[in-house]
Amino acid sequence: MESRSFLKSWGAEFVAADTVRFRVWASGQESVTLRLSGKEFKMNPAGEGWFEFSTTDISPGAEYHYVLADGTTLPDPASRGQKADVNGPSLVIDPESYRWQNTQWQGRPWEETVFYELHVGTFTPEGTFRAAIEKLPYLADIGISAIEILPVSQFGGNRGWGYDGVLLYAPHSAYGTPDDFKAFVDAAHGYGISVVLDIVLNHFGPEGNYLPLLSPEFFHKERMTPWGPGIAYDVDAARRYIAEAPLYWLKEFNLDGLRFDAIDQIDDSAEKHVLIEIAERIRAEITDRPAHLTTEDCRNVIFLHPRDEAGSTPLFSGEWNDDFHNAVHVFATGETHAYYQDFADRPEKQVARALAEGFAYQGEVSPHSGEARGVDSTGQPPVAFVDFLQNHDQTGNRAHGERLISLAGIERTKVLLAALLLSPHIPLLFMGEEYGENKPFLFFTDFHGDLAKAVREGRAKEFAGHDGYDGDSVPDPNAESTFMQSKLDWNKLESHEGRAWLELTRALLRLRQQRIVPLLATAGGNSGRVVQTDEGYLAVSWTFPQGTLSLALNIGERHQTLPELPGETIFAWPKAADELPQNSIVVRLASGEAK
Repeated sequence: MESRSFLKSWGAEFVAADTVRFRVWASGQESVTLRLSGKEFKMNPAGEGWFEFSTTDISPGAEYHYVLADGTTLPDPASRGQKADVNGPSLVIDPESYRWQNTQWQGRPWEETVFYELHVGTFTPEGTFRAAIEKLPYLADIGISAIEILPVSQFGGNRGWGYDGVLLYAPHSAYGTPDDFKAFVDAAHGYGISVVLDIVLNHFGPEGNYLPLLSPEFFHKERMTPWGPGIAYDVDAARRYIAEAPLYWLKEFNLDGLRFDAIDQIDDSAEKHVLIEIAERIRAEITDRPAHLTTEDCRNVIFLHPRDEAGSTPLFSGEWNDDFHNAVHVFATGETHAYYQDFADRPEKQVARALAEGFAYQGEVSPHSGEARGVDSTGQPPVAFVDFLQNHDQTGNRAHGERLISLAGIERTKVLLAALLLSPHIPLLFMGEEYGENKPFLFFTDFHGDLAKAVREGRAKEFAGHDGYDGDSVPDPNAESTFMQSKLDWNKLESHEGRAWLELTRALLRLRQQRIVPLLATAGGNSGRVVQTDEGYLAVSWTFPQGTLSLALNIGERHQTLPELPGETIFAWPKAADELPQNSIVVRLASGEAK
């Protein structure tokens, strides 16, 4: 197997078999010292704020820090691994130390993707990469084709969602070593499962971010994100740090794709936007397997997701479709607070439009923001949209982390699950959803001192008087119990209800692979149409070169007459009939070339 080592501009790199080069950008410092295995070495200025030092007297696993002129000791911002926490020593990592087993892995095509989003720390009791390996046969048996892992870049404390990472190249030490993460990816490939990593390139967390001390120019003082100062993507050294991280994760960890978090907060003034630069480089350099690249973007844009004449994706593969989730949530629960007010008026129409055309908002004015949002998405193929009924955000950003099953009820949620998994969009399940998990997924952190106090008080204030919650009842994010409450309850699989849910999910995913996926490779834009809507009811149809897929569902109290939908019934819940009672769904497929 060819080398998977990626030579970074920053950090400790094996530039030869016996030589390690340490390199850091510290334009705000006159001198930097490398403290390596207890010895100190003055680093050499290399121009434009860079400092370097090379040595042959070193072994993998050696500990090191950077020391500033005033004695401040800090980890390597481009550390490949930490000994323990984000403030402690970095480790010299040999990127060639892991021996890959599944060297013939060639990935899976995009249209086969069924995402399973998981958080390493709460997925298993142990909360480690190695422990997660034990669940891979289970996921493969269900029909999961791609695992999407919440961010694993080293963040402050042991517990957290991962979106406050500060060492973008180091797998979080509480989950395991870099080789442990590689072993997880390797094992997943052995079960035919792709692995996609969520990465955050729009901000750094509040603990362990020493970049402003090293190089104040790394951030734009006048440009802010919701989480802190904006990154100066137009500054060469900062751009290298950000743009190389996706290639590093894909190459060294043999990942099958990346999910780019909140890209609307990546404000780049360069002639070629950094995201386009990243995507083009990935497409040019990752050629031995498909690279599934998705984005999260509240703007409802499509310029990053073009298709060429062959239907291939020169940039990004798909967009997380928050419109689908938000419309379904209002449709199922009736909640209309905050951004859900955008979907308060006839939510079934919004759900139907999202299914047929992609976005529900395609330039209309949002009642929540008062501004127009989105562009025409009808020309996008259905597989350009990643749909979900719930995810880490939509559960964890509730005061008490309730899942949809707790809010909408079992029968209604089953109908919506069938719609999710049998639509031609790319579906995403949130861990535990496959067996009807009803434990919450809460917002949790592991901060201390003033930072912990600020997070705790801010969380309580956010929800005080909101949705009927007393702010004092909101779980303390920093309490270990909040984290423990969020761990999956695998014992539920032993219950009758859990087994029934799991069997439904397995049957739906088997049907998707057999009957839906063959339609998708040639599925183009302008394929969907809304057939009919009524209160609590919708019917949608998609016409593809390989056939016509139709779906009708009813969660309203009034029975609905099934409209004329072509083809055979491939799924019906609870049973096939000419009428749709409350909490029912029918899916039909007419094979053959569309007339």
